[in-house]
Amino acid sequence: MKQLLGFLGFIAVAQGAAGLVTEFSGWRVGFVQRIGFLDGREVWASVALIVLGVALFAAAENRRSG
Repeated sequence: MKQLLGFLGFIAVAQGAAGLVTEFSGWRVGFVQRIGFLDGREVWASVALIVLGVALFAAAENRRSG
């Protein structure tokens, strides 16, 4: 479970960072820009993904191993 939470946290942080890179540089990377109902709110969704990723890392760190 600890490894799964860490992996999901990494994916969330990576997608949030990719969304911010897309917004501020114009590169077409990430998944946030492809979701239709987030039009105009991509920056906030990317920040929320980064915060979620950090929370998942913290939850993974607090889990007991084995």
